[in-house]
Amino acid sequence: FPQLKKLDQAVSAAHTFFVANPQHLQMREDIEKYRRMSGVKSDNFRDLEAIPHWEAYEAGMQHYNADEYPQAAARLEESLTEALSALEQCRALCEGPWEDEDEEEEDMQPGLYEAIAAHYIQVLKCRQQCVLDIATKPGRISATEDFIPSHLDLLQFSYDQAGNQTLAAECAASYLLFYPMDEPMLERMKEYHGELGEDTRVTARENIRHYVQRSLMEKKLIYYAVEHLGGSFNDPDLWTPDELIPENLKKKHRECIVSLHFPCPGWVLVSVGFLSKASSCLSILAFLTGPLPFEGIAVTMDSSQMNGTQRVVFDRVLTESECKDLLRLTKAAGEGYRSRRSPHTPHERFEGLTVLKAVQLAQNGDVDWRDVKLLLQASEKSRKIIESYFTPGKKLHFSFTHLVCRTAVEEEQEGRMDLSHPVHADNCLLDPEGQECWREPPAYVYRDYSGILYLNDDFQGGDLFFTEMDTVTVTAKVHPKCGRLVAFSSGKENPHGVQAVSRGRRCAVALWYTHSQEHAEQERVKAEKLVEQRDVEDWPDGEERQGSVHNSISSSERPVRSSRARPTSQTHKPGSEGTQRPKELRARDEF
Repeated sequence: FPQLKKLDQAVSAAHTFFVANPQHLQMREDIEKYRRMSGVKSDNFRDLEAIPHWEAYEAGMQHYNADEYPQAAARLEESLTEALSALEQCRALCEGPWEDEDEEEEDMQPGLYEAIAAHYIQVLKCRQQCVLDIATKPGRISATEDFIPSHLDLLQFSYDQAGNQTLAAECAASYLLFYPMDEPMLERMKEYHGELGEDTRVTARENIRHYVQRSLMEKKLIYYAVEHLGGSFNDPDLWTPDELIPENLKKKHRECIVSLHFPCPGWVLVSVGFLSKASSCLSILAFLTGPLPFEGIAVTMDSSQMNGTQRVVFDRVLTESECKDLLRLTKAAGEGYRSRRSPHTPHERFEGLTVLKAVQLAQNGDVDWRDVKLLLQASEKSRKIIESYFTPGKKLHFSFTHLVCRTAVEEEQEGRMDLSHPVHADNCLLDPEGQECWREPPAYVYRDYSGILYLNDDFQGGDLFFTEMDTVTVTAKVHPKCGRLVAFSSGKENPHGVQAVSRGRRCAVALWYTHSQEHAEQERVKAEKLVEQRDVEDWPDGEERQGSVHNSISSSERPVRSSRARPTSQTHKPGSEGTQRPKELRARDEF
């Protein structure tokens, strides 16, 4: 379109693509370039594939976040109306012919009554899944949780702030149809009765009442069929009453809900809905932190001090001497990415070194074996600290380990406005406009916890910062220094970025962890095996000399003879022997 002199269409096409791909850095830059062009109007930024209820919803959320509550209420009402209309259209399409993908041979076909029952059950299940269809933003595969109830909660708050208590009470009563025991909303209803007068009759919206009653009846029929006729049902709603589910299906239902909606082990979750702007989360996350397995380590900031959840800063994880030894290893880090420009900014050079590459460099005599072992030991020590603090009793596996350095390009710092690393989340695709984070590929959805072990502070800039979902509101900052370990859960609750490195070289060990053993870092297993093989070759009598990787890792698990630290054996998967060239990592892996 730019070549055809159709700038308005080019802007609309770029905006449409960016709405569905908010992590695309090149398109983000193109959008900013278009905004600065004199011939471009704000109306040109149109989503050509916009669905009416999503378009209204996002406009309403923009007004809501800007504290423009009357406008927010109007657009959210439009979104709710359009969403319910789209739901009816989807439900109508469920009435088609029955297509059984698992159809058996002709002599195994069900009888007339069985066929009718199976067809009707299929129609009911299809209708139930329609709520996921309308709650899935274009370009995504994951639905927004509690899409219909969240509208009512947002509307309740918007009307309340706009001074219309009558409509606020109506929305609150409608919300309670989904979550009748929601204590904060019940408290709000008491306040509304007091403000409007006890004699004032407050009722839920009739269309919402019909929606809930119809959905519950369909669920009841489906669960009856699953209990007595077999099959399965993935309930799309979080608000389904527990008493509706047959006793023999309740355990399976809870496991399904937890795995689909709350994939973070170790957290205690209490669903409370979207009560207010100040607490608009789906869940209250409460957890008890475990004891630290090492003495001398200090918790400098915890989650409350960092204005978030599952965040912590530890100090004195490494000594000054250990930081210097690892910094010596970073001199070879340029081999990992050939000291190329950063994938996130043209104003910095980026260098990275994996643990397997470090071992291979030590085999070639390019780096000291002791430094390589220290890298393995320091990262294992960090893993034990994070595991003990966040998930005591539940194993964390390495997902990826990377020694990384960012160096400011001196001649390109003037007038710089970008970040060293844009705001993102580590296991989901952050969508600031929709206030969502989509846990789906290409995000590394299996990552559960992240850590950064800093090695130096002799540079300018480079602070780590956390934000709200809007990627703009900063909630906490962390300045790097030797031996400081920042750890946090990898999900949407912890969007984070790195400020520009404007002078000098910033180095750290970037760490990601997973509870999933199948996603454990295989390069690390190979690296440890190679180090152990070298130690055995140097000591043919089979005695392990002091300083071997096995002893290093074991000693890192019990470095100060603490009774709280329990030694564990180092195991490897079969077939992990030998070396291989490390796979090239995608740029978004790095902090």
